[in-house]
Amino acid sequence: MKELFTEIIINASSDKVWDVLTDFDSYPEWNPFVRELRGDVQVGKRIEAVLQAPNQKEMKFRPRVIKLVPRREFRWYGMLGIRGLFEGEHIFEVHPAEPRKVRFVQREIFSGILARAILKNIEENTRAGFEQMNAALKERCES
Repeated sequence: MKELFTEIIINASSDKVWDVLTDFDSYPEWNPFVRELRGDVQVGKRIEAVLQAPNQKEMKFRPRVIKLVPRREFRWYGMLGIRGLFEGEHIFEVHPAEPRKVRFVQREIFSGILARAILKNIEENTRAGFEQMNAALKERCES
């Protein structure tokens, strides 16, 4: 297993950060990494996601929502082809630090027999995509 981990401090309430994070219709306006997110966001349901890391092609896939804790955490799980090849659990977390300050964490846990080989090619750009989204979320929440 391999984990990519990023975080950023956002000077806004956890309610504000959560509202922006879960307003999926507005993602094309501000989110440079998760370009689209559509569907019924409920645990067990599939959603449609379009991701684009810097210097990479757009990737469309249908992950399954595996955890949703309002104002705290949103997770999805996706895989390439069949189980065991290349899998990822994408996690967004909102950690209140003060009344109007949160620590936003975006991370992904990769696994599968192809994980190391694929990550050699995409890790740097994927991390950059996480960081771009984090910065864009911060800007949108603080403006």
